Amino acid sequence: QGKQKKARKYAVMKRMISLRDERIKEKDRVKAPVKKKEDPSAIKEREVPQHPSCLFFQYNTQLGPPYHILVDTNFINFSIKAKLDLVQSMMDCLYAKCIPCITDCVMGEIEKLGQKYRVALRIAKDPRFERLPCMHKGTYADDCLVQRVTQHKCYIVATVDKELKRRIRKIPGVPIMYISRHR
Repeated sequence: QGKQKKARKYAVMKRMISLRDERIKEKDRVKAPVKKKEDPSAIKEREVPQHPSCLFFQYNTQLGPPYHILVDTNFINFSIKAKLDLVQSMMDCLYAKCIPCITDCVMGEIEKLGQKYRVALRIAKDPRFERLPCMHKGTYADDCLVQRVTQHKCYIVATVDKELKRRIRKIPGVPIMYISRHR
């Protein structure tokens, strides 16, 4: 004794009253906006996106040693799996002093992962890592990193996440560091 299945009615739509219907009062009818004539002598304003002054064509002038590297959660996890010393491998990659930076969102993400990732949490709390405070709501690290990199072009982003790399590639002048083939 289950419920009887009713056949769904296709292409059923609520009927709408046209705006010219006599049942609609005069004050409720939408009137067409009156177009103003454009003054040919008036200055025309256009919104042109402002490009950052630090970019000289494709070259970012704000990047220079010591490099500030924004580290993502999965970058720390993959470096543990590949048995890499994070700071040392960054210096080997760039041949310069590197300051790994970690945001509050990334720290929150690592803490949420629980006991399984306690080694990653211990690495993230290393005194060589620079902590960056976050002022926004929520702990979604990807949005935080993209927003920070868009505002300040002085960071290199270290991530293994394909989606985050795709988002950062759209921002001009921001290099990406990632782990491939255990290096």
